[in-house]
Amino acid sequence: MSIARIRKNDQVIAITGEYAGQTGAVRSVDPVAGQAIVEGLNLVKRAVRRTQERPNGGFDTVEAPIRLSNLMPYDAAAKKGVRISRVREGGKTVRKAKGTGRVLD
Repeated sequence: MSIARIRKNDQVIAITGEYAGQTGAVRSVDPVAGQAIVEGLNLVKRAVRRTQERPNGGFDTVEAPIRLSNLMPYDAAAKKGVRISRVREGGKTVRKAKGTGRVLD
């Protein structure tokens, strides 16, 4: 797969699906599978076994992975999702928002 345009701790916006238009911070990215886990998005319930700490067991709400194609980097100043480009500045490659020109790194 190509280089992921989304990295850990980036602010992203969901562009399709049940959570379209909602934003959150990326907790982890799996570029091989093309998925990311985003805080507060794609919440699912998981059954938890009974243990000594939780004698009744129950259900936990956790974040499930989302396809990278359904996410876009979010520019808080522009209040919208932005496309990114990679440019060389000062001997380093940085990610820039195409619409606003702001550096994301």
